[in-house]
Amino acid sequence: MLIALREVHDSDLPVFFRQMNDPEALRMAAFTPPDPADWDAFTAHWRKIRASRDVVRTILGDGDVIGSTAVYGEPGEREVTYWVDRAYWGRGVATAALRALLAEVEDRPLYARAAADNAGSRRVLEKCGFETSARARGFAPARGEVIDEVVLHLAH
Repeated sequence: MLIALREVHDSDLPVFFRQMNDPEALRMAAFTPPDPADWDAFTAHWRKIRASRDVVRTILGDGDVIGSTAVYGEPGEREVTYWVDRAYWGRGVATAALRALLAEVEDRPLYARAAADNAGSRRVLEKCGFETSARARGFAPARGEVIDEVVLHLAH
């Protein structure tokens, strides 16, 4: 599968919204908006990030919209994030997309966070050079409880 990144188009948002409302994906992501089914809050969030200086990209797989990835935050504290349609999990999509994003964004250090039990996401980050730098606990809206998370960093 050919993985590519491009600017986010308005037509991508309904696809992202559907992906973000997959119950299994929500559970794995854990740290989600309080109500992912709130379309108005979802579109307001996307309007804000698309107007910011953050780097936000649509992930394409053979030309189809299959997720999103971004680098956001203040210099020195910037974080990466990604969301891939569950139908594509385990196929190297997130790793390829994150590598492409890291090639585009030269800022370092970069950080990432993942639920401690999200082995797939941690593996993606480690394949892209991120190393665990801390552990934390935080409230995960998608799970309705405080859970363990790992903080990872990419120095170079």
